[in-house]
Amino acid sequence: MALPEQIAEKRRYFSVSEANKALPLVRAIMEDIVRQNRVVEDLQDRIASVKRDRRRPTRSQDSYSEELSQTLEELEIRENELRVYIQELLRLGVEFKGFDGLCDFYTLVNGREAYLCWRLGEPEILYWHDLESGFQGRQPISTLEKAGEIAEPELEELDPTD
Repeated sequence: MALPEQIAEKRRYFSVSEANKALPLVRAIMEDIVRQNRVVEDLQDRIASVKRDRRRPTRSQDSYSEELSQTLEELEIRENELRVYIQELLRLGVEFKGFDGLCDFYTLVNGREAYLCWRLGEPEILYWHDLESGFQGRQPISTLEKAGEIAEPELEELDPTD
């Protein structure tokens, strides 16, 4: 399944407090994404099973064809629903990172773009990382807050095409 493209609009930058205020909605969307992805994976597994069973000689080839057709239709519907959830997240300015519930909020640290990093199950925004360092580069937010390094992004919306 191809994921939706990042929406090419003015990038929204979040402060830690803004990201935390958005978390109830982001959490609900991420729960939908994780749940829907499980449905999609189950359907993909079912399709693989039917195709495997279909190769075996049997009298009921038509039942396999019918089940395969119905399951493929259901998969298409569920994948489209999953895309809608991901697009909803992107419209909020939150970048989807993975079906394990990982997402990032753009922020500015010392005038440079960075991510506030959140994973489903975490109570609030606890980590940040550079754009290039990814999940392994997560660092505690407390180090930035003490140094006053996170800008108030609502004052600095930049066009990502610049």
